[in-house]
Amino acid sequence: MFDFSEKTAFLTGAARGIGRAIALGLAKGGAKIVLCDINEEALAATAREAEALGAQVLPLRVDVACEEAVRAAIKQAEETFGKIDILINNAGIYPVSDFVESKSEDWKRMIDINILGTMYACHAALPGMLARGYGRIVNIGSVAGHYGLSYFVDYSMTKGAIISFTRALAKAVTPKGVTVNCVSPGSIDVNGIKKNTQHSFTGREGTPEECASVVLFLASDEASYVSGQEYLVDGCRKLM
Repeated sequence: MFDFSEKTAFLTGAARGIGRAIALGLAKGGAKIVLCDINEEALAATAREAEALGAQVLPLRVDVACEEAVRAAIKQAEETFGKIDILINNAGIYPVSDFVESKSEDWKRMIDINILGTMYACHAALPGMLARGYGRIVNIGSVAGHYGLSYFVDYSMTKGAIISFTRALAKAVTPKGVTVNCVSPGSIDVNGIKKNTQHSFTGREGTPEECASVVLFLASDEASYVSGQEYLVDGCRKLM
């Protein structure tokens, strides 16, 4: 377990799946946590679980596609807990159709959430981090962005952008005490239904907790010499 006592974390996409696992890991480590999601019911459930572990939790309904909403949430977090030490950008959406059948409004929504939502949060949280000379930013990419997947063309584009953004931002802010890294999950079992075992050489899907453990490492002080990196959590993926 990583020690997050005296730390405040801001997490988007916190309600379910990988986000929920990250939230509970932060809670076990003693962090104060700002949990953001658009799904209020699921968000409230995750907040209750984190509080049951002893964490101080501020749940906020936030659509990360809205810049004003993200900036307001960052401001409220800083006013409530005094600072943000850790920013984890987990919010994202998947395509609903094959690329040739998709529509431009679908691409725009994906760009707004997957790319701009991450950028909004980083832009809003960084001034405080830079002023204190300390920060941990972890962005969630995807194997789709790393390899490029034919069945996730538009999604691959957005996650590829996140990976590149991570590397570039790290070069800009690491000299000032803020590390920036990216975790790219492969096939993760988020619904309790085992499937897609052919995607990795482990012969199974990963769990949200296995992915969260890498995120938590990068958010911790133990990762102080790690920045600008992408970590694949894909069970040694078979290229398909």
